[in-house]
Amino acid sequence: MNDVTEVPLDIPAHVAAVSTGSCGAVVTFIGQVRDHDPDAAGQVTGLDYSAHPDAGRILAGIADRFRTEFPQVNLAVSHRIGHLDVGDLALVAAAASAHRGVAFDACERLVEAVKAEVPIWKKQYEVDGSHAWVGLA
Repeated sequence: MNDVTEVPLDIPAHVAAVSTGSCGAVVTFIGQVRDHDPDAAGQVTGLDYSAHPDAGRILAGIADRFRTEFPQVNLAVSHRIGHLDVGDLALVAAAASAHRGVAFDACERLVEAVKAEVPIWKKQYEVDGSHAWVGLA
C-alpha cells in the first residue's frame, strides 16, 4: 500500500497493512486539508492536487528506500490527488515496529521525504473564488 490515488484514503487499511503480532507500536501521520494558509488572503475552501505521471513510482521508491533503512519497521504511505475539500485526507502514512522510537522516527522521515521528493502540486482555492498554485519551487 504505497500509492498516489484519486480514491479517498483509508486510515484503517494503512494501519492493517503495517500491523503484525510482533509490533507493539503503530504510528500514523494524517495530513488533511486545512481552512487557512499563511500566504492566502482569505479562508481556504479546498485544494486540487495534481501529480506527475511518475509520482506513484517515486512514492513507492521512497517507501522501499525507507524499508531498507528501517528493516525492523513496516511502512505504508499514500497521497491523494484530485479535488479535496477542507477536512479531506491528503496524505496518510503508517509505521509499525516492536518499539515506538524507531516507528516515530521512520514515520516522520517518510512523510518529510514524500513531501520533498514526490512531484505533486496543489492549486489552492479561497472563499472569494480566487485560486493560486502553492508550494512550487
